[in-house]
Amino acid sequence: MHYPQFYDTIFLYIETVEEIIRTIDMQKDSKKDKKQTKLLEKQLKKTERRKYKEALKKEHRYGANENIGWDKLDNTAHLFPVIAGESMSNVYRIFVCLTEDVQEEYLQQALDIVLPKFDGFNVRLIRGVFWYYFEENGKPAPKVREENNYPCRYINENKNRSYLFRVTYYKNRINLEVFHVLTDGMGGINFLKELTYQYLRLVHPALKEKAGDSLSMDTSLNREDSFLKNYKRSHARGYKTQKAYLIKGEKLRKGEFGVIHGIVDVADLKEVCRRYGVSINDYLVAAFVWSTYTECLAGMPSEKPIRVAVPVNLRPYFHSVTTKNFFVMVSAEFLPEKENYTFEEVLKITRESLKNQINKEHLEDLFSYNVSNEKNIVARAVPLFLKNIAMRYVYTKAALANTTTVTNIGSISVSDEYRPYIDMFGAFLAMSKGQYIKGTICSYEGKLMFTFSSILLDASVQRGFFRRLSEDGLKVTIESNGVYNE
Repeated sequence: MHYPQFYDTIFLYIETVEEIIRTIDMQKDSKKDKKQTKLLEKQLKKTERRKYKEALKKEHRYGANENIGWDKLDNTAHLFPVIAGESMSNVYRIFVCLTEDVQEEYLQQALDIVLPKFDGFNVRLIRGVFWYYFEENGKPAPKVREENNYPCRYINENKNRSYLFRVTYYKNRINLEVFHVLTDGMGGINFLKELTYQYLRLVHPALKEKAGDSLSMDTSLNREDSFLKNYKRSHARGYKTQKAYLIKGEKLRKGEFGVIHGIVDVADLKEVCRRYGVSINDYLVAAFVWSTYTECLAGMPSEKPIRVAVPVNLRPYFHSVTTKNFFVMVSAEFLPEKENYTFEEVLKITRESLKNQINKEHLEDLFSYNVSNEKNIVARAVPLFLKNIAMRYVYTKAALANTTTVTNIGSISVSDEYRPYIDMFGAFLAMSKGQYIKGTICSYEGKLMFTFSSILLDASVQRGFFRRLSEDGLKVTIESNGVYNE
């Protein structure tokens, strides 16, 4: 890979825009001729339009060993800095369980070695005039710590050497927590696997001799904005905005965060799904909907639908290997219009709902609508603080249009040499507005883990979900972080 001319053009564009802005401000502050100020403002818009188009025509990916200087956020990432805070961290966790306890000093060494190779993690977030952007961090890696608090907490950059992720451990588990502005789950797995490989090579020198000491061949360092690359002009909004049924109730004490894992055998789960004629994802999403319907609505009708947001990884559809965010949300919807639906009926309805949305054309329409708003020349010239107000409003409407979120990380594989040292992978999500319970699916080596994360005191939805799986003949092993045992 070569260092692209894309960034040379971008740097020139930024310098030109910032110089014009400074000139405008000077003109305004000194109350000089208003006509001159208007001319400069026109020049700003003209320059922005021309330079931005030139930049987007060029390739915009770079290798791991290049100095990125700065990088723009992908289309999805623009939202996260706007809505993130102590009560809604937008941090997700991916973890790996080893077959032996973690040694802190080696984990820190591994992070120190791996971080400089990943430009997408080696950044800090900067607030610009018109947008947020990434800048190379340059500080030492954040300190690895033994976990002593609840997961998915807000990442305070000032207390984390300006980094937007954290690495902790507990017994045999390595935790990677990522502010979603950096990347989605696939990008997080990409980083965690290499961190784990490096750690194991340090602890077991024989592995270094056997596997080498470089990044795995299947590890991507690609940083293209696949939203922009695959964007097509679109004007149709595909997202739901009607309010959904929300799961409410007494919450855990402030700061507490409940996690429940259910582990099943993949082969057994496939057999159950085969009987129903559905995919694993369809079945598990429907089981969540069913549990909400039976435990919260007691099988009664509702004026509002139970709607589950399901993130779809776009990489397979558009042949992308980017480590930036590249996903869209679709929704599995079930509106209880009568009493006492059967599970088979709920499964059929939610499956059809997803099936009608998960196709390349519809997915392309969804993200193209978002990108078209970003590319709008008028919107781009609006100052960031005004964009933030608009984005918060739009986010609130969209968030309340979903009951919950269920994300499927997929099946994780590792290089053969490391398998004897790795027992399981897992993941879960932080809470968001109106969504106080969420689910995450992850599988590894014939085992599937469905994880509930929640800040609700009542765990009846979780119990109803695992009861449904048990009734279908699945043996479920339950683990938790102890919140619901108190």
